Amino acid sequence: MTLDDYIDCHIDAEPPALRHLYRQTHLHRLYPRMCTDHAQGRMLAMLTRMIRPCRILELGTFTGYSALCFAEAMPNGCSIDTVEIDGEYASDLRALFDADPRGTLIHLHIGDALELLPELLAKNTYDLVFIDANKRHYADYYKLILPSLPSGAFILADNTLWGGKVLDDDAHDAQTEGIRTFNDLVAADTAVEKVIIPERDGLTIIRKR
Repeated sequence: MTLDDYIDCHIDAEPPALRHLYRQTHLHRLYPRMCTDHAQGRMLAMLTRMIRPCRILELGTFTGYSALCFAEAMPNGCSIDTVEIDGEYASDLRALFDADPRGTLIHLHIGDALELLPELLAKNTYDLVFIDANKRHYADYYKLILPSLPSGAFILADNTLWGGKVLDDDAHDAQTEGIRTFNDLVAADTAVEKVIIPERDGLTIIRKR
């Protein structure tokens, strides 16, 4: 038994629909590691129950696992805007959400997050944001999103340890540099509280003061 297996055996069970989605992702999609897993999904659900947001913004839908975790745990009256750049699987995502009891509260937007964000932020007030899209643009997303958030709002940023590559002096690819730039930007920002949770590939929890 691995440590991950031990953790999975000692936390809330993975809902059957999410277990099926996780398996289908690994069977049929490229880069399946991008999918949220059991432990992280339960953490996202618990954080959502703790924060009790009124509206959620997600950047990077992929196969919809994390969006369903947010939907499961969000309070009545909350809804989700989720942005996915790859339109090839848009019909699959809409079918997935339509089949979920709270799927009507998940609004899928297909396109580049940097292009869609100005309109979404102008129309809506978000108090929980999940950033899990193009790592090259994390800092750009942050600079666009933070000014629009109310005091007390949260940003959750995934993959902020990037498999340890943030510490590799020989790693200078665009994605690694993008994560480093974002991490340095957040660390220096006195307008927010922040902590990095070394779970899976790193999750930064940010609260606007």
